[in-house]
Amino acid sequence: MADPYEILGVKRDAKQDEIRSAYRKLAKLHHPDLHPGDKSAEARFKDISAAYGIVGDEAKRALFDSGKIDASGNETQQRPERESYRRHAEAEPGFKYERHWSGDGLDDDDLFAGLFNRRSRGPSRGADIHYTFAVDFIDAVLGAKKRAVMADGKALDITIPAGITDGQTLRLRGQGQPGHGGAEAGDALLAIHVNPHPNFRRDGNDIRSTLPVTPGEALGGAKVAVPTVSGTVNVTVPKGSNTGTVLRLRGKGVAAKSGAGDHFIELQVVLPSAPDDDLVKAVTEWEAKHPYDPRKTMGATA
Repeated sequence: MADPYEILGVKRDAKQDEIRSAYRKLAKLHHPDLHPGDKSAEARFKDISAAYGIVGDEAKRALFDSGKIDASGNETQQRPERESYRRHAEAEPGFKYERHWSGDGLDDDDLFAGLFNRRSRGPSRGADIHYTFAVDFIDAVLGAKKRAVMADGKALDITIPAGITDGQTLRLRGQGQPGHGGAEAGDALLAIHVNPHPNFRRDGNDIRSTLPVTPGEALGGAKVAVPTVSGTVNVTVPKGSNTGTVLRLRGKGVAAKSGAGDHFIELQVVLPSAPDDDLVKAVTEWEAKHPYDPRKTMGATA
């Protein structure tokens, strides 16, 4: 994946609020629901979400900026700076000290000791390998199968279980370092990061989202199309609804062994961006005849 800062169009020293604002603007612009059937928009949206998953998280941003993880959130290989001090101490006067690396990052003395120890120990299980793996919000909710090439070039077939949460670790048995002397291989351990979604947020096994509706839809009731994690469904907006009214879609939440959660939709009544004179006149005349105070529950102010 390209540099996440470039994808979001922000500078490397941008504040978190700037990054969050840029992400929301791009996510709304390229959301697949606005471009049905457009694979390029879908790919662009995934890149935007993945980029925000890195630099939108302060901890992961620090790891990326320091080079400890790559643009996909996977750990980068860090060569240990171990030196052969005995070589330097036993050298002739005037010897110039240099590092001497072997293929696995050890110096010659360490390599010899390591080989000797492995031969004397007998069979030993291979070491585990730790990775960081970014997962799309929808894939985390519903589950998915992915094939991914990690930062060290290793290709892994990954089964993402439905309902996995941010911070969980997936263990892929036998996908780590090979064992010695016929012993079993180690495991691959994937620390999961779930990319945020522009419309959905998770609450346990439930999903929550906000649905904008027009004043006419709220007052008179209507059937409207609503995005869910499993696709678009038609929902009835009850007559007389208001901002804050919550609708419940049973079984449209997170898939779980104990049963799927629900999807809660909070309505938000939205006025037109440029109301004309007829609308303004109609509303103000109605209010003059039917006065009411929407702030009466707030109490007295100083």
